[in-house]
Amino acid sequence: RSSSALLQHLTALLECSVAAVLTLLLSDPVGSLHIRSCRVKKLSDWYTMLYNPSPDYITTVHCTHEAVYPLYTIVFIYYAFCLVLMMLLRPLLVKKIACGLGRSDRFKSIYAALYFFPILTVLQAVGGGLLYYAFPYIILVLSLVTLAVYLSASEVEFFKDLLVRKKRLVVLFSHWLLHAYGIISISKLDKLEQDLPLLALVPAPALFYLMTAKYTEPSRILSEGGNGH
Repeated sequence: RSSSALLQHLTALLECSVAAVLTLLLSDPVGSLHIRSCRVKKLSDWYTMLYNPSPDYITTVHCTHEAVYPLYTIVFIYYAFCLVLMMLLRPLLVKKIACGLGRSDRFKSIYAALYFFPILTVLQAVGGGLLYYAFPYIILVLSLVTLAVYLSASEVEFFKDLLVRKKRLVVLFSHWLLHAYGIISISKLDKLEQDLPLLALVPAPALFYLMTAKYTEPSRILSEGGNGH
């Protein structure tokens, strides 16, 4: 079952990677992995339909052009490729690993994606500009919260508990990569040399958790919650 779950994760990673490459190749300039886009100056650039000019206060000119092209529509193209690749590759994987999964577990990843892609599409359509500015901070907050939840759910209270299973180290290093990515994204490569020392703080949340876990006793909290207290 663990190998089947790993194969599903690797397949999802492959689907997303191929979708990203195809999206970049089809964007302007076509055939290149670079993007030629208009510079984003303010939040209103993402919502031009809300700023329709009215010359002489007589006629309203409806502006529907994408001022930040292609940063807004490229996400929808990426989601479309992800959906198509998932429908092409995931059933083949499910058929191959069917013996390692229960009947009810075989298509859970596909069903979940069919729910999540429309939700993500609506989020991009409504809050694309907000996500553009808040994305690095969202990554940092979510990675911190999910790391704390995972460590507490796994009852990790000491450093040696991380070495018991390789999966815990993989999860820890993955969250560290997310921390580093969030820090670099906040710098926007403008003052990267000044922000690079901040990467030394990447292990700080995990170290803080391990040093304070003995005072909070997450295992006791989980056991009491499971007993309904």
